[in-house]
Amino acid sequence: MFRHATRRSLAERLIAALERCRAGRRVILDAEGMRPRFRRLAEWQSRRLRHTYRDLFASDRHRMAVEFFLADLYGPRDYTARDEGFERVQPIMVKVLPDHAILTICRGVELHALTQELDMAMADALFRDRGPGDEPSATDYAEAYRRVGRAPDRQRQVELIGIIGRALEELVRKPLIYSAIRMARRPARTAGLGELQDFIERGFRAFREMGSADHFLAVITERETRIMESILSGGDAAEWAAGNDAPGAPTDSGRPVRSGTTG
Repeated sequence: MFRHATRRSLAERLIAALERCRAGRRVILDAEGMRPRFRRLAEWQSRRLRHTYRDLFASDRHRMAVEFFLADLYGPRDYTARDEGFERVQPIMVKVLPDHAILTICRGVELHALTQELDMAMADALFRDRGPGDEPSATDYAEAYRRVGRAPDRQRQVELIGIIGRALEELVRKPLIYSAIRMARRPARTAGLGELQDFIERGFRAFREMGSADHFLAVITERETRIMESILSGGDAAEWAAGNDAPGAPTDSGRPVRSGTTG
């Protein structure tokens, strides 16, 4: 009885998170893909994140995991096919996956939904009064970030990255789950779920390749928290801006990176 109630609760939580993502897509996308202001925001944030984590990009061990986060979670792309794939297989996942795997999926979808919602607020604050050729500086970005506020949601975003990362690290060590994912490749493509299957495989492959995720997650948590606090307190944008995005900011000279933010 208790297990059934837990499974029902997880199913309801996943459905609610998927609906949040669907609502976000209706704002962020149009018939041609991402609306221009959201694409500009995603590209701006992607450049900054690549700058912030250039040391991890330089590491053979961590590069694939960083690429997974940037391309599959924060990139300037339309995730509709992947998200709709989750909606289609949600009833099956709830029936066949263990509770801890469903919980990890719930948190992953919640992270995506929260990121969409923060991006909607940021795009409105940053690009509402800008023309197509008026690119924001890091100072402009920081001012918009402070206007949006929502510090608890920013903190939750960082927290979810750590929680999901640790759960993925544990899941990829389970041979039966990894084998099941690989075996699902052909049926998934036949059923039109190729985007979702590729997303899952990339995530598992990235974390298996990395081994222990302790350093990777500690770096992300520390830098994201530091830059969030710096922006909210009015800190110098040159500390985290990518290259010339902030006046006087240093170029990519190989110095240790101090901090970064997911948006």
